[in-house]
Amino acid sequence: MTQIRSLFVTRLYHAPLAALGKPVDASELEASCYSIAQDDEAGQNWCEENGFPGYTSYASLDDLPYRFPIFKDLKAALDKHVATFVEDLDFDLDGKAITLNDLWINILPEGGVHTSHIHPHSVISGTTYVTMPEGASAIKFEDPRLPMMMAAPGRRADARDALRSFVYVAPDPGDVLLWESWLRHEVPMNMAEDDRISVSFNYAWE
Repeated sequence: MTQIRSLFVTRLYHAPLAALGKPVDASELEASCYSIAQDDEAGQNWCEENGFPGYTSYASLDDLPYRFPIFKDLKAALDKHVATFVEDLDFDLDGKAITLNDLWINILPEGGVHTSHIHPHSVISGTTYVTMPEGASAIKFEDPRLPMMMAAPGRRADARDALRSFVYVAPDPGDVLLWESWLRHEVPMNMAEDDRISVSFNYAWE
């Protein structure tokens, strides 16, 4: 009997942040992101020096859950989602834990992009979305096999998601996305007039 199976599957977790417990106050989270961006001179300087559009706290602040109660609430919510995803991935953790090691703010203005990248030295990466104005860019994921496809033809426009070379996901505010950190992704140009605000993070095996 003929069989066609899917092997080496890439998993993507997508859920409302509030699905597994206490909701995080969205308005407080948004206000805190703007307040931090305004006061973080080191982060502003890093963005300017590196040609980074808008603002990110990636290179300047590494202790947001300890500085601001709303980010402590956010970490508690994310921990539950990551634990669920880790269970789905069938990891053998050998008695160790997957724990948060980075969490940062991204404020992407009109015309801003986040170019294609991965997250080295982590196991699980993800983003939760604070604001997604109409016209804001979806996140774009790349098939990790793409560099090895050599002479393979392109996929049809109506190809199934699992067989596409690129998949775009447009989350709603309050959603969380999780993926394994080796999965290459990018944020195409923000075509909305308003800021696209997100909080990204990495979890490591410790």
